[in-house]
Amino acid sequence: MRPIAKSPADLVPQSEVLNYSGLEFMQKMVDGTFPGPPISEKMGYTLHEVEEGRVVFRGAPDFGTTNPMGTVHGGWYGTLLDSAMACAVMTKVPRGSVYTTLEYKINILRSIPLGMQIDSIGVIDHVGRSTGIAHGEIRGVEDGKLYATGSTTCIVMKLG
Repeated sequence: MRPIAKSPADLVPQSEVLNYSGLEFMQKMVDGTFPGPPISEKMGYTLHEVEEGRVVFRGAPDFGTTNPMGTVHGGWYGTLLDSAMACAVMTKVPRGSVYTTLEYKINILRSIPLGMQIDSIGVIDHVGRSTGIAHGEIRGVEDGKLYATGSTTCIVMKLG
């Protein structure tokens, strides 16, 4: 099991983050050198794969992710797609820079059954000096069905 940051002290300091390219930083998370984001534990997903321009998070919604009707809340879809798409952009961010999501959009195509394993896949379309654009999809691991799609624009900022 990869470690998850449990307190602010567990997070990698920004000064250290700036010593790595985005791809190197993401690879250190997937190999367990750096802890994963705290939100992943609350939302039931983990970083599964990282390569240049592509990231996969794997997870399954549980009862805590439902809306009052008992179906998976749209925020769960949005969180997973935002994570995958923005982290795909991160894989192209150069050493000394960081990124953040500027905006994202999702389209929910069908309801994900509780407990079903899904992959949230983010793939870059373009990353330049100041912006990154990516798209994503949520697919069932077992059934391969498409459950949601998304797109994002991220801002890339040079800090170091």
